[in-house]
Amino acid sequence: MTYTVLARRYRSRDFDEVVGQEAISRTLKNAIETHRVAHAYLFCGTRGVGKTSMARIFAKALNGGTPEVDAAIMQGRDTDTVEIDAASNTGVDNARDLIANCAYRPMRGKHKVYIIDEVHMLSTQAFNALLKTMEEPPEHVKFILCTTDPQKVPPTIQSRCQRFDFRNIPTARIAEHLREVAAGEKVAADPDLLHQVAKLGRGSMRDALTLLDRLLATGEKRLTLRTLESLLGLPAFDLISALIDAVSSGDPKAALERADELLSRGNSIDETLDSLAERFRDLMVIAACGADTPLVELNEDARAAEAERAARFDPAGLTHMIALCESVQRSVRASGSPRALFDALIVRLALTEKIADVTALVRETSHPAPTGRAVHAEPAAKKR
Repeated sequence: MTYTVLARRYRSRDFDEVVGQEAISRTLKNAIETHRVAHAYLFCGTRGVGKTSMARIFAKALNGGTPEVDAAIMQGRDTDTVEIDAASNTGVDNARDLIANCAYRPMRGKHKVYIIDEVHMLSTQAFNALLKTMEEPPEHVKFILCTTDPQKVPPTIQSRCQRFDFRNIPTARIAEHLREVAAGEKVAADPDLLHQVAKLGRGSMRDALTLLDRLLATGEKRLTLRTLESLLGLPAFDLISALIDAVSSGDPKAALERADELLSRGNSIDETLDSLAERFRDLMVIAACGADTPLVELNEDARAAEAERAARFDPAGLTHMIALCESVQRSVRASGSPRALFDALIVRLALTEKIADVTALVRETSHPAPTGRAVHAEPAAKKR
């Protein structure tokens, strides 16, 4: 049997199933119910956030009715719902063909719906040809334009569309959906693993589902965080935690040993610095905003552990550590001795508080704080 990837099998099929874009779903649904459907829509957002799925669901709500038609629309093969990939159909001839076909009434539904994906890829001539149709479209025609780069869509096109901006899906919502998918696939998956997969999706449900598909292909009976780290070659979470703990204790020997263990497992210096800076960022936000801040996306157990870890630092120190990681990360890419720079960074991180104390002492010695009454200098004598 041909395997169908998770991103296709668990694609949203109606407005109520859309994850993370509830406000847009509700608005489009109400537009149909109140007979206020515009002739053109512009769906903007990064990849994998539900633009094309929403376009198909909208088209199904406009034209569907029977299981056969609904399935055809959702699979992109309905005769009245025409999907066009602008990335491979950029020319004016393609736009003219589309315009010519607009004159024909739908065969089965009430509307002829044109879904143009990555519409910003159309040429200037194609946009001009499309504009003529969008200015005075036939009553039975609806346009749904999808793009990941709305800045490249001409203002003349945008002004004739109702624009909807699709947000990146929150990590917690993606993790919740992944949990349902794992249950549907009858696969045991640790919550920490699902949360990390959701986080690596970076707001894209499709990217997260694609990564989960790769994990399922490992054949592991239970998916754990270690499975993900092994598959992607990510620095082990517990080793990064141990490295940060050594830094917080001001122990350069332990910090160097933990860093060496990370590199000996095959992690590159670049990946290690990425992970370290990201963890420092979470600690900085928790230290500044409190453990319950929504600015850090962690599950309950990890949040409690990170809050305890953040209490050992102050926000200013963590800000400095992030800057150091970023600076060294840029330097090692062009250095002939990247390991020396990396090890020097680890020692410096572990000694940050001591270095800060020495700097403060030198500053106080050079500029002693005044004690008692302030002494005002006599004004300088005027030169004659």
